[in-house]
Amino acid sequence: MKYTIKGKQTGVTNAMQKKAIKKIGKFERFFKPDSEAVISFRIEKDRYTFETAIYSGGTIIRAEECSNDMYGSMDMVVEKLERQIRKHKTKLGKKIHQDAMIPENFNIIEKIDEDESYDVVRTKRFPLKPMDVEEAILQMNLLSHSFFVFINADTETVNVVYKRKDGRYGLIEPEF
Repeated sequence: MKYTIKGKQTGVTNAMQKKAIKKIGKFERFFKPDSEAVISFRIEKDRYTFETAIYSGGTIIRAEECSNDMYGSMDMVVEKLERQIRKHKTKLGKKIHQDAMIPENFNIIEKIDEDESYDVVRTKRFPLKPMDVEEAILQMNLLSHSFFVFINADTETVNVVYKRKDGRYGLIEPEF
């Protein structure tokens, strides 16, 4: 697994890097060797945020936690990633991107309720109108939604704008 380590509003010490790689490295056995783990450290006031996203064969597993201790945040992210992998081990190993995972390494002993189904309870259809990003954000806010799907007038592709936890906005663009 390849590791990319980023620090936002903080310097990342060697000790932090080693600890993060050691903790996230225990997930290497679930993913193909060409997978990538992006590890981010962020400090805002006295909140320490640790975020990890693992990219493998089109599958993304991500976790983020904030606490008043960076190492505590790391532990919470590891627990969250373990829960995600345990909960979705069958779906990750068989249904989603067979080339992303190593299914034979999903020999988790503990009993997990795998009867969870993803039922679509409502289908909504709406016309997609070409618009710029600012107009899409305005539309989203007018509808009081947390995201909005639109055709980007500049790129002529389907994009999604969304409101982030920090109150700012994000844009999702497809990559072909």
